[in-house]
Amino acid sequence: MWSLETLGRVRLSKYFYMREFLYSEIGNFHQIRNIPEDPDLAIERGRQLCTQLLDPLEETFGRVAVRSGYRSPELNAFGNTHRLNCARNDYPLECHIWDLHDVDVAGASIVIPWFAERYEQGRDWRDMAFWLYDHLPFAEAWFFPKLCAFNLAWRADARRRIDSYIAPKGTLLLAHASPAEPLLERQKRYADFPEFRGLNIG
Repeated sequence: MWSLETLGRVRLSKYFYMREFLYSEIGNFHQIRNIPEDPDLAIERGRQLCTQLLDPLEETFGRVAVRSGYRSPELNAFGNTHRLNCARNDYPLECHIWDLHDVDVAGASIVIPWFAERYEQGRDWRDMAFWLYDHLPFAEAWFFPKLCAFNLAWRADARRRIDSYIAPKGTLLLAHASPAEPLLERQKRYADFPEFRGLNIG
């Protein structure tokens, strides 16, 4: 039997603990508990998210700020019903519910301060999007205007779909598709990025 204190202390990876992903402004304000129904499954998937995606980001860019991590089905459904920027629980791209037995996913909404500063000065969000595509085995990335935050999702199938609410809005890259921009052009976009440190999928 997990206690909330013990669950929060679980180390998911080199840089991340479970506690960071359990915090929810919606849950706190509306007094809805944000606790996994299946903690072991949430931990298992959270470890994949952190070791394969978030740790390499932190190694490369410095601090990664988690804006929204795990959401219980109850909390996520409440957020969707009340239009609090939560997708439907059964939406195929919903990534915050880590412990649904028939949906193999773990995701988080994050901000990379190193890039947020440059974005606020006019940097194109697609520079980060294509860097992600060329370096990390993510399933989906979805970009938002404030701070260039983005949802980043792990699934066993690294389909690498990219969408955005930042202009040009819509789908930049469909799952399993190849970018229209060739590799050399993409690399020019992020030539000034820090040297990559972490898992490289080639």
